[in-house]
Amino acid sequence: MVPRRHRRRPWYRTRAYRLVRTALLAVVLVTVVSRCGAGGAAGHGPDAMAASGASRADGGDPPPRPLPRSRPTSFRVRSLGIDAPVTPLRLDGNRQLETPPVDTPKLVGWYQGGPTPGEAGTAIAVGHRDTRTGPAVFAGLAQVPPGKPIEVGRADGRTAVYSVDRVEVYDKAGFPDKEVYGPTGRPELRVITCGGLFSRRTGYTSNVVVFAHLTATR
Repeated sequence: MVPRRHRRRPWYRTRAYRLVRTALLAVVLVTVVSRCGAGGAAGHGPDAMAASGASRADGGDPPPRPLPRSRPTSFRVRSLGIDAPVTPLRLDGNRQLETPPVDTPKLVGWYQGGPTPGEAGTAIAVGHRDTRTGPAVFAGLAQVPPGKPIEVGRADGRTAVYSVDRVEVYDKAGFPDKEVYGPTGRPELRVITCGGLFSRRTGYTSNVVVFAHLTATR
């Protein structure tokens, strides 16, 4: 469950987020870009993408060319059984990032001020780990294995496929903003939710961060 205090002040509404937002805006300028359901068919890994004719970035192949801007519509992590709709997130009147609605726990939020799926830069997706009613969309996020694909559907009908590089758990008091949000030389994705220990008074102690990079488009 997520206590009321935790829902009023998630990680995005802390001083750390203000630093994060600065890093995101730097990414936007560098890349010329104006963030707890059952999945589909199993076995849609690199071999399946090759069979479907998707461009790839494994072995000695060149990385896929970044996609133009198009809003995200779906978010799939088949290895975790996640197949969720996406809602855009923006900054509120206090210049803080909004959160996905707590009454829609299976929804993924995407920071619309940053890159869209497949664009150059560091894109940000966030979601709840749980709510008062039970597990939410990213309840199992910490268990995603390296190498597994994350598929993000777009409004233009294209799909950006990212491969998981690693999963880290960071204490909120020492969240490494530059490492998580800093600019990179390729299209990347960060997927973030709460983690660590839980207290009814202060909420979760940590954040789970999935690092991934674009390996295919179709």
